[in-house]
Amino acid sequence: MVASEELTARLSALSLAPSALAAHPAVTNPAEWRQALGAAPGVPASFELCKTLVFKPKTAKSATPVPVVVIARDETETSSGPLGKKFNLKELRLAADDLLKEFFGLNKDSLSPLALTKDNFSRCQVILDSTIADATAPLALHASSSEATVFLSGKDIATYLTSLETEHAKVHVVDFAALKAEAEASPAGVGPVGKAGTAKKTEDAKIEGAVQIAIGVKKELDFPTWYTNVLIKAEMIDYYSVSGCYILKPWSFTIWEKIQQWFDSKIKEMDVENSYFPMFVSSKVLEREKDHIEGFAPEVAWVTRAGSTDLEEPIAIRPTSETVMYPYYAKWIQSHRDLPLKLNQWNSVVRWEFKNPQPFLRTREFLWQEGHTAHLTRPEADKEVRDILDLYRRVYEELLAVPVIPGVKSEKEKFAGGLYTTTVEGFVPTSGRGIQGATSHCLGQNFSKMFNISVEDPNLSVADKAKLTDPEAAKAYVWQNSWGLSTRTIGVMVMVHGDNQGLVLPPRVANVQVIVVPVGVTAKTTDEMREKISNACSDVVKTLKQV
Repeated sequence: MVASEELTARLSALSLAPSALAAHPAVTNPAEWRQALGAAPGVPASFELCKTLVFKPKTAKSATPVPVVVIARDETETSSGPLGKKFNLKELRLAADDLLKEFFGLNKDSLSPLALTKDNFSRCQVILDSTIADATAPLALHASSSEATVFLSGKDIATYLTSLETEHAKVHVVDFAALKAEAEASPAGVGPVGKAGTAKKTEDAKIEGAVQIAIGVKKELDFPTWYTNVLIKAEMIDYYSVSGCYILKPWSFTIWEKIQQWFDSKIKEMDVENSYFPMFVSSKVLEREKDHIEGFAPEVAWVTRAGSTDLEEPIAIRPTSETVMYPYYAKWIQSHRDLPLKLNQWNSVVRWEFKNPQPFLRTREFLWQEGHTAHLTRPEADKEVRDILDLYRRVYEELLAVPVIPGVKSEKEKFAGGLYTTTVEGFVPTSGRGIQGATSHCLGQNFSKMFNISVEDPNLSVADKAKLTDPEAAKAYVWQNSWGLSTRTIGVMVMVHGDNQGLVLPPRVANVQVIVVPVGVTAKTTDEMREKISNACSDVVKTLKQV
């Protein structure tokens, strides 16, 4: 049977009847589900998918968790950050399978609003997308199985959920679009305003006559929404199933590749070599540098389980690679002749931000390069810090056409565990705010002393060494630098150059430079002439590619 008798009976008791039922192969994601329904018989010609997400808020270990069940149209963006803020829930995360089985007896691929019953409704917090009731097309729901689908109207779904309400447990209807707008307005420096003020601002920001493909809002009036719309509509990014992570589509990744190519060639002229270190770091190693780990502690993501087995020791995913690389620098650097050691790696790091994520600017995983070098003397290290900072300036100014100001961070803002931090800072005219572009740090000897990266001091004479009573006194701890540039560059570029028409790219990083359009083709044009025009266009394209 497509739907169980018990499920059908529950709907019938409320005088609700599905518009259609469908059996299909098991599905694990929306794309598979839509495809399976497309091949199933008896499915409505037009329908929308209804998603059911279950979040678990942070609770005391002794407390019973209260799952947050979010029911929305598949296309609705249901970010957990703004939702948690609205309902005063801490650190909302997608619930694990064991919690889903405990409360609903189902896995994530079988969940739907129909998983809520009189027995479990009062133990959950239920949130309903405000647009559900207005949906004109039937909504597809899992019929307590990933292999069965039932179609109900949005109004019927709302009726079913309302029937489960008790005196203390109600359905919370949320306008997710408004929630997103409020969340995005916050980081842009806009203070709290009343509902009427927010609505008026949103209305004023709309561009009259804008169509679906347009940005839809004015940059100067609703900057956060404008920024997100530009990235989505220009196909720079797409949202991913994990909050705070984004897919970099070819339009944006090509820009990153051009930055990579330029910067990589410049650092190789400085004798920097590329390498790669694993993303995992043990807690013992990570915690060796106390000030350093304290600076990153709230953002570190930990791997605690393999399958269903808890790991003996939690393993961190690198937020940066100082503690990953430096134990091996101590192994590799045995003499002053091994210096300088200059390594760079192109990788991704994870910093589990719990603030409002923003594409390219504040994300939980991002691409970057990180250079780590060791020098015999401080003057060598100081010079490299400034040389790298100048390369970062040139990335922004020469490739991205974004003016930046080089400078030195204050003691409170410097890199955790470092000696001093230099930075290039950009300015976003629309928001009136500065933004950090890239940083180049002199770590001093703090890390080299912590990880025992030292050589015998080559400046000591044999006689001087003979006078020393402590062999440690003959050691010279190396001076270290670290420096990094990330995909934040792309976000800064978009914010500075984009306009109300959408994305504006500097020529040096634009994926498309020229469009060749054949002209002179009319209804009277012969096939032979059409072919000649097409061939001529192809020749022009080939010539341009060689330039």
